[in-house]
Amino acid sequence: MTHAEIEEVKKLLSTRKNIVIVTHKNPDGDAMGSSLGLYNYLIRKNHNVKVITPNGYPTFLHWLPGNDKVIEYTENPEAAQARIKKADVIFCLDFNTIKRIADVGDHVKKSKATKIMIDHHPQPEKFPDYLLHSKKSSSTAQLVFDFIEMMGDKKLINRKSANCLYTGIMTDTLNFRIGTTSAHTHRVTSELIDAGAQNSLAYANVFDANSEDRIRMLGYSLQKMKVFKEFHAAFIALSASELKKFNFQKGDTEGLVNYPLSIEGIHFSALFTETKGEIRISFRSKGNFDANKFARKNFNGGGHTNAAGGESHTTLDAAVLKFVNLLPEYKDELLK
Repeated sequence: MTHAEIEEVKKLLSTRKNIVIVTHKNPDGDAMGSSLGLYNYLIRKNHNVKVITPNGYPTFLHWLPGNDKVIEYTENPEAAQARIKKADVIFCLDFNTIKRIADVGDHVKKSKATKIMIDHHPQPEKFPDYLLHSKKSSSTAQLVFDFIEMMGDKKLINRKSANCLYTGIMTDTLNFRIGTTSAHTHRVTSELIDAGAQNSLAYANVFDANSEDRIRMLGYSLQKMKVFKEFHAAFIALSASELKKFNFQKGDTEGLVNYPLSIEGIHFSALFTETKGEIRISFRSKGNFDANKFARKNFNGGGHTNAAGGESHTTLDAAVLKFVNLLPEYKDELLK
């Protein structure tokens, strides 16, 4: 966002507006942390604000301040559509292409509201009027902090906003472990703690609130894990019946794809889960192997270099077989 654009957005937000914040399907910690962090900031500027998600999200994120004001499109499409229709401004957070917001996308595209995208995924679409984007940023939550600072409003970040933004950064950096965790990331989290973020509470609410079923599913999944040492790769696959066996709830597989990467010599990991009508796939990598390119080319997906997602509309076995058969093709890249 250029200096001139920043001044235009400042002017746009200088008077009370009807604002909608939308984020991607199957929202994660960064999606909800950035969205609710921005929400709590904008209501302090006296705007009329509503967060809309395409569908539900894990219960371990429901503690975030403002969660009770979120509209889930699948639960209440009429209310969501009405909000979008009357919006003066729509913030698009943590997604780079309109298809990532599912059915909400059609209504956002039709809206004549000013659209502002804040995101850190590569190759953003050019539909927004204003774009704050950096694929080097640790998270969209970090970019929302930068945006608030650009607006000259850091003083408006209270404990509610700070807890949300801290949670977004914490979850998307895997507790500050990934390569995009920069010195700036740590400076931002320091300022968020100064503003009231409760870092130990955020960790406890997100990572220490597991059900017994989730922990048992974790153990079962690790027993099922398949490792291909010759390709430095591994995967876990869970069928719908297996998920049902452990009373699966949204978010129960969060982070599961990262476990194989803790094995020495494993550079690429995949998690396959069978859901209604499709196979959802998560990819994670270490080093230079580009999970984003792999997902885009082979599984109708995308994301970041080391963290991406995809999908398959085949059977679970067919999706897994395709993955396994692709590994020899990528052997040289995986061996680097």
